[in-house]
Amino acid sequence: MKNVMVEEHGVSMVERLRPAIHPTYSRLLCAHLHGQGFTDADIFAGTRLEWQQLLSEHRYLSQEQLTRLIRRAVALTGQPWIGLHIANATSVSAHGALGYAVVSAADLRAMHQVIARFASIRLQLTDLAFVEEGGEGRLIITERQPLGEAREFLYGALLGTYFQMIDAVLPQRGRDIRVSLPLPDAQWSPEYERLLGCAVQFGTTQFEIVIASHQLDKRCLTADPAMHRTAVRDCEHQRKQLEQGGPFSQQVGLVLLDQPGAFPSLETMASEFAMSPRTLIRKLKAEGTSYQQLLDEVRRELACWLLMETADPVERIAEQLGYQDTSNFSRTFRRWFGITPLAMRRSRS
Repeated sequence: MKNVMVEEHGVSMVERLRPAIHPTYSRLLCAHLHGQGFTDADIFAGTRLEWQQLLSEHRYLSQEQLTRLIRRAVALTGQPWIGLHIANATSVSAHGALGYAVVSAADLRAMHQVIARFASIRLQLTDLAFVEEGGEGRLIITERQPLGEAREFLYGALLGTYFQMIDAVLPQRGRDIRVSLPLPDAQWSPEYERLLGCAVQFGTTQFEIVIASHQLDKRCLTADPAMHRTAVRDCEHQRKQLEQGGPFSQQVGLVLLDQPGAFPSLETMASEFAMSPRTLIRKLKAEGTSYQQLLDEVRRELACWLLMETADPVERIAEQLGYQDTSNFSRTFRRWFGITPLAMRRSRS
């Protein structure tokens, strides 16, 4: 069944549902909306998310989940640039070990190298590279996969975060930083230059932040060698953990996501990780979840994706998710979302 799913719907389905964004950023988005007077009911309506899901450090959000939250935030605020606005007002400490590694770096060159090296521990949907050439340093951001509706939010968040980090380590930013954005020029584009205080060129082929090389030699006011060594070690540990699949509950979820229609039993999953079922249960409980919860979450996300993004009949979707009885799938779906599968499909039009 796994190969059928991949051949019919492409790798993009699995990639969009794969955990990739640290929950801090969705919390910051929700906190901003709360500050605008919106309630949890307002914020989470139609997102298939709830506040409790965002509180665990062990549960990264998928691109699909974040996209739903962004879509709702833009609808509530009318601000497509909301990612830039939030990041521009967020403390560097909100970025955890990465933030501490940045502010404790010796100079701007080391700071840029840290950003490029460890940005993936917070966001795994983009790659960052830092190069120096022609008297300039260039931080180049590329998408690992198409970001779709999440693009402007994430680009804005990356920009706002970068400039907050610069402001945290320098007494005066300097004006010889420029930004190239592969976003269409829009009526709200002036918000970028207003919030960033530098030139922003829209409609480019590549996302770049360019800084003069002489700036890179500037010492960081917050340089702290001991803190920097500790923070870099922490970043390295987190990066290695994520390369292995992340927290244990996330590793289990990834195995489930990769095996739709043939979900392993708890015993088989325990064997997959070379441990007893009791140990697996204990490790998941330590991260605030259970095997059944993870299985339900994966099934929910896959069910919604297949209903909203494909034309497959409900019977086929039920079969792909391991339900032999379509009526049982429909009852479970209604328990999850309060509506029938067909009602959710009709809502996409």
